[in-house]
Amino acid sequence: MNGLFTDRAAAGRILARHLQAYAGRDDVVVLALPHGGVPVAWEVARALGAELDLLIVRKLGVPHQPELTMSAIAGGGAMYVNQQIVASSCMSLQQQEGAIATGSREPARREVLYRGTREPARIEGRAVIVVDDGVATGATMRAALMALRSAKPAWIVVAVPVAPSGAQDLIGTAADEFVCVLSPPDFRSVGQYYRDFDQISDEQVRELLVHAVPRCK
Repeated sequence: MNGLFTDRAAAGRILARHLQAYAGRDDVVVLALPHGGVPVAWEVARALGAELDLLIVRKLGVPHQPELTMSAIAGGGAMYVNQQIVASSCMSLQQQEGAIATGSREPARREVLYRGTREPARIEGRAVIVVDDGVATGATMRAALMALRSAKPAWIVVAVPVAPSGAQDLIGTAADEFVCVLSPPDFRSVGQYYRDFDQISDEQVRELLVHAVPRCK
């Protein structure tokens, strides 16, 4: 490994080699974080013979400090609320409910856009492998995982091609297992480790879902 992935698909094929313990199991589902995580996750799911779906998450910041995440809402209604931040923000209950109601619309819109009429994958009691094209600060991934926990998976694996040294500590107890191909000490951004890091379109996301491994019945 020369420290540089050709593209996201190539990174997914390499990542899948590190996840062979989950191959051929009917209790495994691979969840991709759109957009960049989808081509990576597609290759992982194909290699493992696992079902592929999306983990669509909207982070909600405190109104006067949008960079401070107070909650995360995932597709299917899973939600994480950081009660400590909510309490310190001095928001009224009405303000909280209004922010959550507004934030819920985007995951729902993207669920329909990407998945159409297909039902979300069953999460409860299953081993869930959450895939993105990389981790930088870990904030988005951690918020996504906290929301995912409310769907009651049996085991959560975070799997990424690249992340900075110490990324596992950034994720913390939000995941049960952390799998990463590259952890360079001079990490600056996810994109620097890909030759091709073009944006992934909505149409590409939909197309990859259509051609994923057939879902479990």
